[in-house]
Amino acid sequence: MKMKAVVATGQGGPEVLRLMEVDLAWPQGPADVLVELKAAALNPADVFFRQLGGYIAGAQPFVLGHDGMGIVKAVGAAVTRVKPGDRVCFCNGGIGGTMGTYAEAAVVPEWQLALVPDAVADETAAALPLVAITCWESLYERAGVQPGEYVLIHGGAGGTGHVAVQLAALRGARVAATVSTRAKQEIVEGLGAEKAINYRETDFADAAMSWSGGLNVAFDNAGAETMTRTYRAMAPYGRVVTLMGTAPDDADLNAYNLNLTIHNVMMLTPMWKGLTDRLKAQAAIVAEALQLVAADRLRLRIAASFPLAQAAEAQGFLESGQAIGKVVLTMR
Repeated sequence: MKMKAVVATGQGGPEVLRLMEVDLAWPQGPADVLVELKAAALNPADVFFRQLGGYIAGAQPFVLGHDGMGIVKAVGAAVTRVKPGDRVCFCNGGIGGTMGTYAEAAVVPEWQLALVPDAVADETAAALPLVAITCWESLYERAGVQPGEYVLIHGGAGGTGHVAVQLAALRGARVAATVSTRAKQEIVEGLGAEKAINYRETDFADAAMSWSGGLNVAFDNAGAETMTRTYRAMAPYGRVVTLMGTAPDDADLNAYNLNLTIHNVMMLTPMWKGLTDRLKAQAAIVAEALQLVAADRLRLRIAASFPLAQAAEAQGFLESGQAIGKVVLTMR
Protein backbone atom coordinates (compact mmCIF):
# COMPACT_ATOMS: atom_id res chain seq x y z
CA MET A 1 0.00 0.00 0.00
CA LYS A 2 1.04 3.61 -0.59
CA MET A 3 1.28 6.23 2.14
CA LYS A 4 2.92 9.56 2.82
CA ALA A 5 5.84 9.60 5.23
CA VAL A 6 8.63 11.93 6.26
CA VAL A 7 11.87 10.29 5.14
CA ALA A 8 15.40 11.06 6.33
CA THR A 9 17.15 11.38 2.98
CA GLY A 10 20.59 11.63 4.57
CA GLN A 11 22.35 12.58 7.79
CA GLY A 12 22.36 16.20 8.94
CA GLY A 13 20.02 18.98 9.96
CA PRO A 14 16.23 19.14 9.72
CA GLU A 15 16.55 19.93 6.02
CA VAL A 16 17.29 16.25 5.25
CA LEU A 17 13.67 15.38 6.14
CA ARG A 18 11.36 15.11 3.11
CA LEU A 19 7.65 14.28 2.83
CA MET A 20 7.36 11.50 0.25
CA GLU A 21 5.04 8.75 -0.94
CA VAL A 22 6.43 5.38 0.11
CA ASP A 23 5.36 1.74 0.04
CA LEU A 24 4.22 0.10 3.27
CA ALA A 25 4.03 -3.67 3.03
CA TRP A 26 0.66 -5.08 4.12
CA PRO A 27 -0.28 -7.76 4.97
CA GLN A 28 2.80 -8.83 6.88
CA GLY A 29 3.08 -11.41 9.70
CA PRO A 30 0.07 -13.10 11.32
CA ALA A 31 0.60 -11.19 14.59
CA ASP A 32 0.93 -7.79 12.94
CA VAL A 33 -1.58 -4.94 12.99
CA LEU A 34 -2.06 -2.15 10.46
CA VAL A 35 -2.61 1.18 12.24
CA GLU A 36 -3.82 4.35 10.53
CA LEU A 37 -1.89 6.99 12.43
CA LYS A 38 -3.59 10.07 13.84
CA ALA A 39 -0.64 11.51 15.78
CA ALA A 40 3.03 10.88 16.55
CA ALA A 41 5.41 12.35 19.10
CA LEU A 42 8.92 13.68 18.71
CA ASN A 43 11.71 12.63 21.04
CA PRO A 44 15.34 13.76 21.34
CA ALA A 45 16.35 10.34 19.97
CA ASP A 46 14.79 11.35 16.64
CA VAL A 47 17.37 14.12 16.33
CA PHE A 48 20.15 11.65 17.14
CA PHE A 49 19.04 9.26 14.38
CA ARG A 50 18.55 12.10 11.90
CA GLN A 51 22.10 13.29 12.50
CA LEU A 52 23.89 9.94 12.78
CA GLY A 53 21.74 7.36 11.05
CA GLY A 54 19.84 4.35 12.38
CA TYR A 55 20.91 1.42 14.52
CA ILE A 56 19.52 -1.03 11.96
CA ALA A 57 20.48 -0.91 8.30
CA GLY A 58 17.66 -1.60 5.87
CA ALA A 59 16.60 -1.18 2.29
CA GLN A 60 13.31 0.58 3.04
CA PRO A 61 13.03 4.36 3.54
CA PHE A 62 14.34 5.60 6.88
CA VAL A 63 11.25 7.01 8.58
CA LEU A 64 11.86 8.48 12.03
CA GLY A 65 9.58 8.40 15.07
CA HIS A 66 8.98 5.83 17.81
CA ASP A 67 5.69 7.02 19.33
CA GLY A 68 2.40 6.68 17.50
CA MET A 69 -1.36 6.70 18.08
CA GLY A 70 -4.04 5.69 15.62
CA ILE A 71 -6.94 3.48 14.62
CA VAL A 72 -6.61 -0.24 13.86
CA LYS A 73 -7.46 -0.73 10.17
CA ALA A 74 -6.63 -4.42 9.68
CA VAL A 75 -5.17 -7.33 11.64
CA GLY A 76 -3.18 -10.46 10.93
CA ALA A 77 -4.71 -13.92 11.23
CA ALA A 78 -3.25 -14.57 14.71
CA VAL A 79 -4.31 -11.26 16.28
CA THR A 80 -6.91 -11.66 19.05
CA ARG A 81 -6.54 -8.67 21.38
CA VAL A 82 -7.34 -5.77 19.07
CA LYS A 83 -9.80 -5.33 16.20
CA PRO A 84 -10.45 -2.81 13.44
CA GLY A 85 -11.74 0.45 14.86
CA ASP A 86 -9.82 0.23 18.15
CA ARG A 87 -7.80 3.25 19.27
CA VAL A 88 -4.24 2.20 20.08
CA CYS A 89 -0.84 3.70 20.85
CA PHE A 90 2.64 2.24 20.84
CA CYS A 91 6.40 2.74 20.74
CA ASN A 92 7.87 1.01 17.70
CA GLY A 93 10.16 1.73 14.75
CA GLY A 94 12.23 4.76 13.90
CA ILE A 95 15.68 3.24 14.49
CA GLY A 96 16.17 1.92 10.97
CA GLY A 97 14.61 -1.28 9.69
CA THR A 98 10.93 -0.97 10.63
CA MET A 99 9.60 2.40 9.48
CA GLY A 100 8.74 4.87 12.22
CA THR A 101 5.73 7.02 12.99
CA TYR A 102 6.36 10.17 10.95
CA ALA A 103 3.87 8.62 8.54
CA GLU A 104 0.23 8.04 7.71
CA ALA A 105 0.29 4.40 8.80
CA ALA A 106 2.39 1.83 10.65
CA VAL A 107 2.58 -1.95 10.96
CA VAL A 108 3.06 -2.96 14.60
CA PRO A 109 3.21 -6.35 16.35
CA GLU A 110 0.08 -6.87 18.45
CA TRP A 111 2.10 -7.26 21.64
CA GLN A 112 3.43 -3.70 21.37
CA LEU A 113 -0.01 -2.07 21.23
CA ALA A 114 -1.91 -0.54 24.14
CA LEU A 115 -5.62 0.24 23.92
CA VAL A 116 -6.33 3.95 24.43
CA PRO A 117 -9.17 4.78 26.84
CA ASP A 118 -11.90 7.08 25.52
CA ALA A 119 -10.92 9.73 28.06
CA VAL A 120 -7.40 10.11 26.58
CA ALA A 121 -6.98 12.46 23.61
CA ASP A 122 -5.18 11.36 20.46
CA GLU A 123 -2.20 13.69 20.87
CA THR A 124 -1.81 12.79 24.55
CA ALA A 125 -1.79 9.08 23.74
CA ALA A 126 0.82 9.64 21.03
CA ALA A 127 3.03 11.61 23.41
CA LEU A 128 2.94 9.02 26.18
CA PRO A 129 4.67 5.72 25.27
CA LEU A 130 8.40 6.45 25.12
CA VAL A 131 8.48 8.84 28.06
CA ALA A 132 6.27 6.60 30.18
CA ILE A 133 8.45 3.57 29.50
CA THR A 134 11.65 5.53 30.10
CA CYS A 135 10.55 7.08 33.39
CA TRP A 136 8.83 3.92 34.66
CA GLU A 137 11.85 1.74 33.99
CA SER A 138 14.17 4.38 35.44
CA LEU A 139 12.36 5.30 38.63
CA TYR A 140 10.28 2.26 39.47
CA GLU A 141 12.19 -0.71 38.05
CA ARG A 142 15.83 0.39 38.25
CA ALA A 143 16.00 2.94 41.06
CA GLY A 144 13.12 1.40 43.03
CA VAL A 145 11.88 4.76 44.34
CA GLN A 146 10.22 4.41 47.75
CA PRO A 147 7.80 6.67 49.66
CA GLY A 148 9.56 9.46 51.53
CA GLU A 149 12.79 9.22 49.56
CA TYR A 150 14.44 12.37 48.19
CA VAL A 151 14.50 12.36 44.40
CA LEU A 152 16.05 14.91 42.01
CA ILE A 153 14.78 15.12 38.43
CA HIS A 154 16.94 17.06 36.00
CA GLY A 155 15.13 19.02 33.30
CA GLY A 156 11.86 18.76 35.18
CA ALA A 157 9.76 20.72 32.66
CA GLY A 158 10.98 18.84 29.59
CA GLY A 159 9.21 16.13 27.66
CA THR A 160 10.72 13.35 29.77
CA GLY A 161 11.35 15.30 32.96
CA HIS A 162 7.75 16.43 33.52
CA VAL A 163 6.61 12.79 33.44
CA ALA A 164 9.43 11.72 35.77
CA VAL A 165 8.44 14.38 38.31
CA GLN A 166 4.88 13.04 38.39
CA LEU A 167 5.78 9.36 38.58
CA ALA A 168 8.18 9.97 41.46
CA ALA A 169 5.52 11.99 43.29
CA LEU A 170 2.93 9.26 42.66
CA ARG A 171 5.22 6.86 44.54
CA GLY A 172 5.19 9.18 47.54
CA ALA A 173 8.72 10.49 47.04
CA ARG A 174 9.79 14.02 47.91
CA VAL A 175 10.71 15.50 44.55
CA ALA A 176 13.01 18.31 43.47
CA ALA A 177 13.49 19.32 39.84
CA THR A 178 16.00 21.50 38.03
CA VAL A 179 14.60 24.20 35.75
CA SER A 180 15.88 27.22 33.84
CA THR A 181 13.05 29.77 34.19
CA ARG A 182 10.37 30.99 36.59
CA ALA A 183 7.65 29.67 34.26
CA LYS A 184 9.17 26.19 34.36
CA GLN A 185 9.44 26.42 38.14
CA GLU A 186 5.70 26.99 38.39
CA ILE A 187 5.04 24.06 36.07
CA VAL A 188 7.08 21.50 38.01
CA GLU A 189 5.62 22.67 41.30
CA GLY A 190 2.17 22.18 39.82
CA LEU A 191 3.12 18.64 38.83
CA GLY A 192 4.16 17.63 42.34
CA ALA A 193 7.71 18.87 42.83
CA GLU A 194 8.34 20.03 46.40
CA LYS A 195 11.33 22.10 45.31
CA ALA A 196 12.29 23.72 42.01
CA ILE A 197 15.97 24.59 41.54
CA ASN A 198 16.86 27.17 38.91
CA TYR A 199 20.26 25.92 37.80
CA ARG A 200 21.02 29.23 36.08
CA GLU A 201 20.77 31.11 39.37
CA THR A 202 22.17 28.66 41.91
CA ASP A 203 24.44 25.63 42.24
CA PHE A 204 21.90 22.84 41.89
CA ALA A 205 24.03 20.31 43.80
CA ASP A 206 24.38 22.63 46.81
CA ALA A 207 20.66 23.40 46.70
CA ALA A 208 19.72 19.72 46.45
CA MET A 209 22.01 18.77 49.33
CA SER A 210 20.72 21.61 51.52
CA TRP A 211 17.14 20.52 50.82
CA SER A 212 17.55 16.77 51.23
CA GLY A 213 20.65 16.18 53.35
CA GLY A 214 21.61 13.76 50.58
CA LEU A 215 19.57 12.50 47.65
CA ASN A 216 18.39 8.90 47.53
CA VAL A 217 17.74 8.99 43.78
CA ALA A 218 18.79 11.26 40.93
CA PHE A 219 17.43 11.11 37.38
CA ASP A 220 19.94 12.38 34.81
CA ASN A 221 18.48 13.63 31.56
CA ALA A 222 21.14 16.26 30.92
CA GLY A 223 24.50 14.62 30.25
CA ALA A 224 27.92 13.86 31.64
CA GLU A 225 28.85 17.23 33.15
CA THR A 226 25.56 17.49 35.04
CA MET A 227 25.67 13.86 36.14
CA THR A 228 29.20 14.25 37.54
CA ARG A 229 28.16 17.35 39.48
CA THR A 230 25.17 15.45 40.87
CA TYR A 231 27.33 12.84 42.65
CA ARG A 232 28.23 15.18 45.51
CA ALA A 233 24.54 15.79 46.28
CA MET A 234 23.84 12.09 46.82
CA ALA A 235 23.35 10.21 50.09
CA PRO A 236 25.51 7.15 50.76
CA TYR A 237 24.21 4.18 48.78
CA GLY A 238 22.15 6.48 46.58
CA ARG A 239 21.02 5.49 43.09
CA VAL A 240 21.65 7.52 39.96
CA VAL A 241 19.71 6.71 36.79
CA THR A 242 21.01 8.15 33.53
CA LEU A 243 19.55 8.29 30.05
CA MET A 244 22.74 9.83 28.69
CA GLY A 245 25.48 7.28 29.42
CA THR A 246 27.66 6.87 32.49
CA ALA A 247 29.70 9.93 33.41
CA PRO A 248 33.15 9.87 35.08
CA ASP A 249 33.47 10.29 38.83
CA ASP A 250 34.14 13.74 40.22
CA ALA A 251 37.45 14.98 41.62
CA ASP A 252 36.51 13.86 45.15
CA LEU A 253 35.46 10.38 43.96
CA ASN A 254 31.99 10.81 45.41
CA ALA A 255 30.43 8.12 43.23
CA TYR A 256 32.97 5.64 44.59
CA ASN A 257 33.20 6.83 48.18
CA LEU A 258 29.43 7.11 48.62
CA ASN A 259 28.83 3.62 47.20
CA LEU A 260 26.53 5.01 44.54
CA THR A 261 24.73 2.64 42.18
CA ILE A 262 24.64 3.84 38.55
CA HIS A 263 21.87 2.61 36.25
CA ASN A 264 21.94 3.13 32.50
CA VAL A 265 18.50 3.21 30.89
CA MET A 266 18.17 2.99 27.10
CA MET A 267 14.60 1.96 26.47
CA LEU A 268 15.13 1.34 22.75
CA THR A 269 17.38 -1.66 23.45
CA PRO A 270 14.53 -4.23 23.32
CA MET A 271 13.46 -2.96 19.88
CA TRP A 272 17.04 -2.83 18.64
CA LYS A 273 17.89 -6.31 19.93
CA GLY A 274 14.53 -7.95 19.26
CA LEU A 275 13.79 -8.75 22.93
CA THR A 276 10.12 -9.72 22.64
CA ASP A 277 9.55 -10.31 26.36
CA ARG A 278 10.88 -6.84 27.18
CA LEU A 279 8.77 -5.27 24.42
CA LYS A 280 5.68 -6.90 25.91
CA ALA A 281 6.65 -5.58 29.35
CA GLN A 282 7.07 -2.09 27.92
CA ALA A 283 3.62 -2.23 26.30
CA ALA A 284 2.20 -3.21 29.70
CA ILE A 285 3.82 -0.09 31.19
CA VAL A 286 2.14 2.05 28.53
CA ALA A 287 -1.22 0.43 29.27
CA GLU A 288 -0.86 1.15 32.99
CA ALA A 289 0.28 4.72 32.35
CA LEU A 290 -2.75 5.29 30.10
CA GLN A 291 -5.00 4.39 33.01
CA LEU A 292 -3.22 6.99 35.14
CA VAL A 293 -3.79 9.58 32.40
CA ALA A 294 -7.46 8.61 32.07
CA ALA A 295 -7.87 9.02 35.83
CA ASP A 296 -6.17 12.46 35.67
CA ARG A 297 -3.36 11.26 37.93
CA LEU A 298 -0.72 11.71 35.20
CA ARG A 299 -0.72 14.68 32.83
CA LEU A 300 1.09 15.04 29.53
CA ARG A 301 1.91 18.60 28.48
CA ILE A 302 1.79 19.24 24.75
CA ALA A 303 4.22 22.06 24.00
CA ALA A 304 3.38 22.33 20.30
CA SER A 305 1.60 20.47 17.52
CA PHE A 306 2.71 20.44 13.87
CA PRO A 307 1.19 18.81 10.78
CA LEU A 308 3.12 15.85 9.37
CA ALA A 309 4.39 17.91 6.43
CA GLN A 310 6.14 20.25 8.90
CA ALA A 311 8.19 17.56 10.65
CA ALA A 312 11.42 19.43 9.88
CA GLU A 313 10.08 22.56 11.57
CA ALA A 314 8.89 20.45 14.51
CA GLN A 315 12.37 18.99 14.96
CA GLY A 316 13.88 22.46 14.77
CA PHE A 317 11.55 23.59 17.54
CA LEU A 318 12.47 20.56 19.65
CA GLU A 319 16.18 21.27 19.19
CA SER A 320 15.71 24.92 20.16
CA GLY A 321 15.05 23.97 23.79
CA GLN A 322 11.87 26.07 23.91
CA ALA A 323 9.50 23.15 24.38
CA ILE A 324 7.84 22.80 27.78
CA GLY A 325 6.46 19.29 27.45
CA LYS A 326 6.08 17.18 24.31
CA VAL A 327 6.12 18.10 20.62
CA VAL A 328 3.71 16.17 18.41
CA LEU A 329 2.82 15.67 14.75
CA THR A 330 -0.75 15.25 13.55
CA MET A 331 -1.84 13.44 10.39
CA ARG A 332 -5.35 14.81 9.90
